[in-house]
Amino acid sequence: MGIPDHLTCLLRNVYAGQEATVRTGRGTTDWFQIGNGVRQGCILSPCLFKLYAEYIMRNAGLEEAQAAGRNINNLRYADDTTLMAETEEELKSLLMKVKVESEKVGLKLNIQKMKIMASGPITSWEIDGETVETVSDFIFGGSKITADGDCSHEIKRRLLLGRKVMTNLDSIFKSRDITLPTKVRLIKAMVFPVVMYGCESWTVKKAEH
Repeated sequence: MGIPDHLTCLLRNVYAGQEATVRTGRGTTDWFQIGNGVRQGCILSPCLFKLYAEYIMRNAGLEEAQAAGRNINNLRYADDTTLMAETEEELKSLLMKVKVESEKVGLKLNIQKMKIMASGPITSWEIDGETVETVSDFIFGGSKITADGDCSHEIKRRLLLGRKVMTNLDSIFKSRDITLPTKVRLIKAMVFPVVMYGCESWTVKKAEH
């Protein structure tokens, strides 16, 4: 991936000879060696994990799908990955490539957390004897994505979440000890962000304006 040798050498030194102990209700365990994973709380850890994911995707040689004039075949956020394809056969091929390349570097796909969503009919899938769940919608990056591409489901969901926040703040809004400007600031700071989250990607219908 073009990473300079001196940086990989520094990282090896950082991770060499790592040990840990576990605190329990009865004290601490003996020290033991750590052979896998990244350092908890280290600012390098997210970058190292992203390098892992990028390495897997590059080696998988994924075919790209057209979306808004751009070629896209995957969306990644932390350890969540969404694969996209134009046909069921292409999606199966992408998934198996990612599975193989992941296992080469010691990572394993969690089949139980995996979901498949299609805009048309799709057959049931099995990977390593486990059935992959087929859904009509799923949450990605905090927003609901549906098979029909209708944003009204997400808009209604956001309004309900905002109403829930308003209910939790009900005692504050009814209080006579808190000024109206303060209540307005609370709404702008705590309710508006919840309702408007992800609104940049919404396709709003005329009836929803």
